[in-house]
Amino acid sequence: MGSDEEEQWVPLRNRPELSDVIPVQQNDGPNPVVPIAYKEEFRETMDYFRALYKADERSPRALRLTSEAIELNPGNYTVWHFRRLILEALNDDLQNELGLTENIAQGNSKNYQLWHHRRWVAEKLGTSATSEELRFTKKILSIDAKHYHAWSHRQWVLQALGGWEEELDYCHQLLEEDIFNNSAWNQRYFVITRSPFLGGLKDMRESEVCYTHNAIVARPENESSWRYLRGLYKDDNLSWVNNPQISSLCLEILTAKANCVFALSTLLDLISHGFQPSQEFRDAVNALQTSDSEQTDSDVAKTACSVLESIDPLRANYWKWYRSKHFENA
Repeated sequence: MGSDEEEQWVPLRNRPELSDVIPVQQNDGPNPVVPIAYKEEFRETMDYFRALYKADERSPRALRLTSEAIELNPGNYTVWHFRRLILEALNDDLQNELGLTENIAQGNSKNYQLWHHRRWVAEKLGTSATSEELRFTKKILSIDAKHYHAWSHRQWVLQALGGWEEELDYCHQLLEEDIFNNSAWNQRYFVITRSPFLGGLKDMRESEVCYTHNAIVARPENESSWRYLRGLYKDDNLSWVNNPQISSLCLEILTAKANCVFALSTLLDLISHGFQPSQEFRDAVNALQTSDSEQTDSDVAKTACSVLESIDPLRANYWKWYRSKHFENA
């Protein structure tokens, strides 16, 4: 509400359309410990809202009152719930609701009630709302690329209302802007595994491995792309181990001797699932030894763990445990 509108606010007790309504005050009990000093506008609005809610009045004036109450407190679940009951009773134009939620989102985009209401409206509108919902979430994500509510709503829209056709391109666009955007990597995986047009994970695997390979070579320190690569082989460890592209990628990064943490951890994962490293891997891993690392071990996996203990100190204890768990008795 703009400043001019705030100055022109008319107290509800002075509005002819509400002259027959007896406001219901909030009952905080006889001795409230910490009484809240509500602003007069909020107090009166809620008093009138309680009166209409108690009477279960599903009328145009009740709908207008919920708009004012929501503007004063967008997190009030009861007001949103009652608004939906009124909208259904009046068979009101739900397109207006999309505008209302978008206005609120400008300053309160992480409001759970707003997103719940938006989904309810979109579900009522059906596929006619698809493009609008994708546009709306894209707008939110352009401001906050990791906005949980926007991503959750967008995934629901795709599954319930459609709109898959350009989603992979959208993910690519986001990753071009920020290759570290884990939410975009997550959405990309969601698309290739759920889209009815792409054939599923196995059909997409080859092209996605190539896509991820390029992303990793460009920024090998990006954990998101390595995790995505591993996810392409979910529940298929045999293909994971037997695809030479994966081991070759590890060797490529290890040989470059820069940002090797995830290349080493991926190599260890391959070995733990049966991969047999060549002499090239032995030489590449040994070359990463530092003065802080333990003496070079003839076992590539143990050496890799020792290197990780040195170059990944935050998880040094984890790598010690990993070595003892997987390789000490090998």
